[in-house]
Amino acid sequence: MKKTTGLDRETALMEALQRLYDGEITEGALLRYLRKEVLGLTQDQYAALVGISRRTLSDIELDRAQLTVSVMSKVFKPLGLKVGLLPRNGNLMNTVKTGRSGSDTVLNVKL
Repeated sequence: MKKTTGLDRETALMEALQRLYDGEITEGALLRYLRKEVLGLTQDQYAALVGISRRTLSDIELDRAQLTVSVMSKVFKPLGLKVGLLPRNGNLMNTVKTGRSGSDTVLNVKL
């Protein structure tokens, strides 16, 4: 593992997540970056850690895998992340990130 402080790792994680939320990188690219640059692990090491094959990890990092929520949860859990729902609409995503609405529109959802 690379010698970094907890603050260094947290900062790198937050910056990478921001790039994901801004649509600059994919989930696979996020995983690859965090595995290599934050944890300093090889694909073999990380695959063993999360209990998947190296080939499956490679496919995930290259965005070629058709994954279940269970597998996605398994591969992101060691990074302190969980699978969730995010808005596809950029304006709505900005609203979620900032906690402020750019208009008076209210989204009503019945469950």
